[in-house]
Amino acid sequence: MKIRKGDTVKVIAGKDKGKTGTVLTVLAGTEQVIIEGVNVATKHQKGTRTRSQGQIIEKSMPLHSSNVALMEGDKTVRVGYTFEGEGEKRKKVRVARPSGKKI
Repeated sequence: MKIRKGDTVKVIAGKDKGKTGTVLTVLAGTEQVIIEGVNVATKHQKGTRTRSQGQIIEKSMPLHSSNVALMEGDKTVRVGYTFEGEGEKRKKVRVARPSGKKI
């Protein structure tokens, strides 16, 4: 998956289209991401112990990674890969497609 934890992304499809946020969690098995402040659902939580009160909490729910695009500055960019170094010290590095800058 080309989106990683800590990336700034913009939602390009769905009810929160146009919102931006930081990726909190990446769920690689289902190709989903949880973004701070996006796709928020309210959940009624029961009190855990006797005499403790229940509450309503807001929780960010996962979005599919195809519905978000990586941000570079003010623009959304596609992600590509290049290799740095030679021989055994070769590293795979993420780059922005239009500019070729490292991410």
